[in-house]
Amino acid sequence: MASPGTSAPQPELPEQNCGYREVQYWDRRYQGAADSAPYEWFGNFSSFRALLEPELRPEDRILVLGCGNSALSYELFLGGFPDVTSVDYSSVVVAAMRARYAHVPKLRWETMDVRALGFPSGSFDVVLEKGTLDALLAGEQDPWTVSAEGVHTVEQVLSEVSRVLAPGGRFISLTSAAPHFRTRHYAQACYGWSLRHATYGSGFHFHLYLMHKGKELTGTQLALGAQLLSPSRSPTSPGFLQDSDHEDFLSAIQL
Repeated sequence: MASPGTSAPQPELPEQNCGYREVQYWDRRYQGAADSAPYEWFGNFSSFRALLEPELRPEDRILVLGCGNSALSYELFLGGFPDVTSVDYSSVVVAAMRARYAHVPKLRWETMDVRALGFPSGSFDVVLEKGTLDALLAGEQDPWTVSAEGVHTVEQVLSEVSRVLAPGGRFISLTSAAPHFRTRHYAQACYGWSLRHATYGSGFHFHLYLMHKGKELTGTQLALGAQLLSPSRSPTSPGFLQDSDHEDFLSAIQL
């Protein structure tokens, strides 16, 4: 996935933002991905490396969700974290990434839906996602009141993340969504993790959320999580997002 301000060519956009949720769109987008430059939403590895690396150990079993054609998995390998498995529900991009990194047989690439991961429970020490939840929530019309379908989608993903994480494992989410929108999704006691937030980037700030399995949420976080079950519209709601938004919808759709 390129961050704002890069000179990478803009890929074909879906007719509506909800198209970002459809595997058919990504299959079309990633045709020829093996020969194209990596596309990095929310910054490349160097922009958040200082925040990420202290949370990783060389022996960690790392799972990257919705890898797309990002270079993140390869950069993790080069950074001294060799056990990386990457999944995406586009078989087109998975095939392209296997071809691109065929010279690094330790890197594993699998076609898989992040809402139904085909791994045994406790398989990973770290799960990373960068923009995957944002894409699955694309098409939501009001950032203050996420639809029941959107809430369920996030629950499916986070339940699977919690399941495949080993005790003491870490879930790291990189997104454009600020805490007042995204914390309520992560702050659910059923996932069995704590929650910490940081920002990165120059100019426009992106957000890194760290969940640590086996630790507890604070009372304030649990209260925010409870709001997800009975959401109310904020009086400062910016209104509906329009389907005419362009590629930077991921910087505007605060979910």
